[in-house]
Order: sequence, then structure tokens, then C-alpha cells
Amino acid sequence: MGIAAAMGGWSARHRWTAVIGWLVFVVLALAIGQMAGRVDASQEEGLPGEVSQAAGIIDDAGIKGAAGEMVLIQVTAGGTVQDPAVRTAVDEVITAVKGTGQTANVTSPYDTKAISADQKSALVRFDMTGDKKTAKDRVTKVTDAVAATQAKHQDLRIDEFGEASSEKVLGDAFGDDFKTAEFSAVPVALGILLIAFGALVAALLPVLLAVTAFVATTGLVAVVSHLVPMSDTANSVMLLVGLAVGVDYCLFYLRREREERAAGHDAQTAIKIASATSGRAILISGITVIVAMAGMLFTGIADFKAMGVATMMVVAVAMFGSVTVLPALLSLLGHRVEKGRIPFLNRARKNSPRRTAAGDGSRFWTAVLTPVLRNPKTATVIAGGALLLVAAPALGLHTANLTMNQELGSGLPIIQTYDRINEAFPGGPDPAHVVVKADDINSAPVRQAIEAFRAEAVAKGASKGPVTVVVHAKENVAEIDVPLAGGTDKAKAEAGLVQLRDEVRPDTLGKVAGLEAPITGQTAGSMDFTNKITSSVPPVFAFVIVFAFILMLLSFRSLTIAATSIVLNLLSVGAAYGVLAAVFQHGWGAGLVGAHGTGAVVAWLPLFLFVILFGLSMDYHVFVVSRIREAKMRGLSTQNAIQHGITTTAGVVTSAAVIMVAVFAIFGTLSMQSMKQMGVGLAVAVLIDATVIRGVLLPAVMALLGERNWYLPKWLGWLPDMTHDEAVLAPPAPAAARPHEEYDTARV
Repeated sequence: MGIAAAMGGWSARHRWTAVIGWLVFVVLALAIGQMAGRVDASQEEGLPGEVSQAAGIIDDAGIKGAAGEMVLIQVTAGGTVQDPAVRTAVDEVITAVKGTGQTANVTSPYDTKAISADQKSALVRFDMTGDKKTAKDRVTKVTDAVAATQAKHQDLRIDEFGEASSEKVLGDAFGDDFKTAEFSAVPVALGILLIAFGALVAALLPVLLAVTAFVATTGLVAVVSHLVPMSDTANSVMLLVGLAVGVDYCLFYLRREREERAAGHDAQTAIKIASATSGRAILISGITVIVAMAGMLFTGIADFKAMGVATMMVVAVAMFGSVTVLPALLSLLGHRVEKGRIPFLNRARKNSPRRTAAGDGSRFWTAVLTPVLRNPKTATVIAGGALLLVAAPALGLHTANLTMNQELGSGLPIIQTYDRINEAFPGGPDPAHVVVKADDINSAPVRQAIEAFRAEAVAKGASKGPVTVVVHAKENVAEIDVPLAGGTDKAKAEAGLVQLRDEVRPDTLGKVAGLEAPITGQTAGSMDFTNKITSSVPPVFAFVIVFAFILMLLSFRSLTIAATSIVLNLLSVGAAYGVLAAVFQHGWGAGLVGAHGTGAVVAWLPLFLFVILFGLSMDYHVFVVSRIREAKMRGLSTQNAIQHGITTTAGVVTSAAVIMVAVFAIFGTLSMQSMKQMGVGLAVAVLIDATVIRGVLLPAVMALLGERNWYLPKWLGWLPDMTHDEAVLAPPAPAAARPHEEYDTARV
């Protein structure tokens, strides 16, 4: 007996032990996680290259970095910032921010020469006191003080921008977006399941399994975070994936158990068959998803590693729950799984004159499959050609880290302030930040090198100045801020950064032996992140594809099935890339999803989508192909096995896909462009995968291949046989009148 059948059988026989054991596991995991506490990766640790190196120097030196802020005082009419009235306003700003008790190192623009070339703008600079990581939680008092000063000087523009204030706005938008998605996902899934099953209890089971799996994993992740730091993003992605696979797995299992009961089997036999078939498919699918998620670990980026570990864990927990506690619950509930029937839906099913018998399949997909199987070559050319056409825009896919303007649009006041500061002081809001570490920071050679760096940065055009230096003598560290001349022009700013790194630094700081000078900052972080993600694509793709191929080969003992699985999944991912490029890069139909012209796909998304989609699409593929193989083993011809497998799984695949498309579409409605891109990409890919791929292209390709679908070369005969679960299948039972047979299970 296979492992899935054995686990399901044990759980059905020891149902209370399995259910109570699961609940104890969830409670203990959560309690232990709360006691351990979650460790999150810092923003700097999450980025590769010189950004992380600079953060390491600061941390090792024990320097408590401060969040820098600035207030723009701008003359909007005649006059200059040298006018007495403007000087009075500047003094009031300085007094106001000092009065909050939350600031330090407040400087006057008249002392630091932070005055624009046209004499119309001035910058008051200061630092937030306390921990830099929590400055965003305390900055409101300062921004309120600045706003009060603005109210007294309506003839001037007085606005604040900085690390803490911008992080608060961006963090609030990001947090609100994810909260909207998190709070909406479960009710949406439950609503669709109610329509699919027509009974409250049956609909609640998948949601309860997914939610409890997520809760348990939350606790386990907190423990693991002491080895692999986590993040809020990883937590939200964990919920997204946990809900998707938890609902999918439960649907697969519950759908098969209902079908077998409707066919006349007793409850225990129905559970036994569901364990051997759907349970096995769940194990194969879960392991494949875990392998795909493991690809994120190859990026070397903290956020991706956190997402990879968190999603691997939630999939493992959901998979384990599906083959243990779910059979136990079904055994306990029996026919009570139909409790809480929705009269309207069930009456429609009961009175339908064209109701099909359980397991006979979907009439809609039968109608679709008939011409596909009759003309598989034509269907393959049309469906494959259409997907290649959709994927075509991906050939020119351009990725980039989105700026605040691209991410949130130009409507927010803080982004307008950012633009004004950049216009008056190019590069001022996001300077390149050089962290200099030397044996003796005050030695003559080091001081001369720093001064030479400051002068050459301006002389070579990388910066228009002013280049400022803060020396931490005790720690032998200096920090240099270099406003990049490119300002908001990302390409020019990155060119200036490259010039600093490749020309200015080697000619100045690089000549001092033993001196370290990594260059960090927003522009550096964005550029290094994009480069790191791009370089991670080949190893991640190779790892996921190779191991998915091996898993499919072992699971189905067919070289053909393994190869076609990979090709079809790649085609689905390619189509998703094409849609992203068309909508968000070229702007075709962008208005339909509320997108504005970003001109690029966010840098992390293609790799993220590949890993997530490759994993999740295997859910459908394994489930459908398992049913086709099962029918083939029972003696049906390949052609009939394909039709049986597709039509009998169409209902559950459709239900699962509708849930995932609806949940992912929620992200497509959010305000941040990166979240919108993720939502649209995931929703489109799942929709394509569940319809064109599984409903048309898969059966057409398998029909063309015929008996070659089951080809395994003799030289691979030594591979372990992982297909023996089907041996426990009982023969079809004679149809028996049961109360629940009035429901069309083929429509689930």
C-alpha cells in the first residue's frame, strides 16, 4: 500500500486521534512561535552587494544610524530665500522641529549652504532621534509641527521629506494593500466554495484546513526565523500560497470522496480510494511545489530566502493536513458533510433535467474535448500558437525597481515634495552614501583621500554637490553623502553611481591601503538588487525545471509525461510574462486594471512569478494526469482515458482556479503598482493554465502522442516505482440510491 493510502486509512480508523492531534499541533506550533518571537531581516540585510557590506561596517562599529529628514522651504512668488520674511520662516521651522523632542543635528541652510542655485529653495536638515528602524512610528509629531508652520506662512511652500516620513507613507500603503488582500482572500474563497459545493460544511472544510495550516506555520516560521530572518512580505506570501494549496488539496480530496460515495461505495471505501488517488496526487503536487519554492533560496536575497522558506513550510503543513486530518474529518462527518445546503443552488442541481451521473464528467468540457480529441493536431497548433502570440511581448521584457513615483503615482503630497526637492537639489533626497572604514580615519592620507573624493565627484559630473561628510572618530568610520546629478532620472543617476564606483573611488579612496569604502543608498540598492535578481534567473530556473522533471518522472514513470509537463508549464509562465509586458511595459489595456505608465515590470516579479506559478500549476497538472493514468490502468484506451480524466477533474480544477484567480485579482486592485502587477500576472497565468493548458493543449498533445505518453526507456527501468497507490482501488460499485446523489458532483 502506498504512503498516501496508508496515511489516509490510518486517519480514517483513528479519526479522533487524527483530529485532536492536528488541533494540538496547531496550538503548540503557534504557542512555541509566540514564545520564540519572529526575527525579521533588516532592509539593508535584504539587499545584495555593497549595500549589505556598508550596513555590516556600520553595525560592526556600533553606530546607531539615524533616519535623515529635510524640510523644503520654497519661495513660490517673487523674492529669494535671503529675504527677512523667509529667514524668519526658516527659523520657525528649526524651532518647531527641535521642539518635538524627536530630532537631533538640526542645521540651518544658511550655515550648510543648502540653498538652490536660483535662490528660491532652502533645506533644513536634521536626524530623527532613537532607533532608525522605528523612526517612522515617531515621525508624525515632526510632520505635524512642519505642517503647523506651513499654515502660518501661506506665501511659502514648506514641506517635509526624508527616510522616516517616506517610509511611513510607503509602509502604510504596502501594509494597507496586504491587509486588504489578506482580509478579502478568505471570504472570497469561502463564497466561491459555497457556490461550488452548495453546502456550508463542505465549503468550510477547505478554508479551515488552509487557515489552520497557515496559523501553525506562522508559529513554526517564528522559530525558523532565528536561523533565516523573515519579513512581513514573506508572511503575506505565505498566506497567499497557503490558502491556494490548502484549498486546492482539500478540493481534490473532497471531490473524489464525494464522487466515490455517489457511485455507491460505502464511506470507508470512498475515503480509501480518495486517499490512494487524490491523496497521492496531493503528495506529488506538494513535493513539486516545495521544490519550486526552494528555488528562491538560490537568489541570495534575504526577502526571497524568507519567502522561499515560509512558503515551503506552509505547503508542507497543508499537504500533511490534507492526507491526515482531512480523511479523519470526512470519516467523522459522513453524510453530514452535506449539512448547511444552500436551497437555491441545490434545487437547481436537483431539478436539472440534464443532470449527469456522478463521475460522468462535465458537459461543457465534454463539448470542448470532442473537437480537440477529434483533431488534436489542429487544436495543438491553434492553442499553442495563441499562447506563443500572447507570450511574444515578453521577448522585450524590461525589468526595473520602481521608484516611488512609479509605485504610488504622483498624486501623494510626499511624492510631490520629493520631486520638488529633486528639481531644486538634484539627487538631494536620495544621495549615494559612502561608508569609509579605515585603521585611522583621522590620518592625513585618509583625510586627503576623502577631500579628493568630494572634489572629484563634482568635477567629473557625478554630483552637483554639496558633498557632505560626517566623521565618527572613535569608530574610525566616515559617512559621505553624494547627491547624484541624475536626480529623478534613474538612468542618469545610475550612470553617476557607476562613475563614483568605477572612476572616482579608485582614483581617491582606493589609493589608501586597507581602506574600505562601499557605496550604498537608494539608487545603489535598486541597481544592485536588479543585477542580483537578473544573475539569479539561470540557476533558479535550472534548479526548478530539473527537479520538477525528476519528480514527474518518478511519479508517473514516463519520460514523455515528465517532458510535456515542463514544456506546458513553461508555456503558461511565458504567456503570463507576455501579458505583464504588454500591460505594464507597453501600456496596452493598462487603464482596464487601473495601472499607470511604469514602462517596466518590477524587477523581482518575473523570478517570483516563475517559482510560484511553476509550483501551483503542478497542482492541476498532477491531479489531471493522475486521473488520466488511473483510467488508463483500468483498461481504457489512451483516447478514452484522456477524455475521462479531463472531464471528471474539470469541475474541481475550475473551482480551484476560480478561487485562485479571484484571490490574485484582489492584488490587481491594490494601489501599489508592484502589487497590481503581481496580482494581474498570477491571475492571468492561473486562468490560462486551468483553461487553455489543461482543457485544450494537454489533451491535444496527449492524444497526438497516444501510447507514447507512457514511454519509459529500458535503461530507466531501475527508477523506484512510486505509482503503486492505485493498487488499493476498489472496482466501481453499483449505483445505489443515496440522499446525496441528488447533487451533481461532476459540477463541483
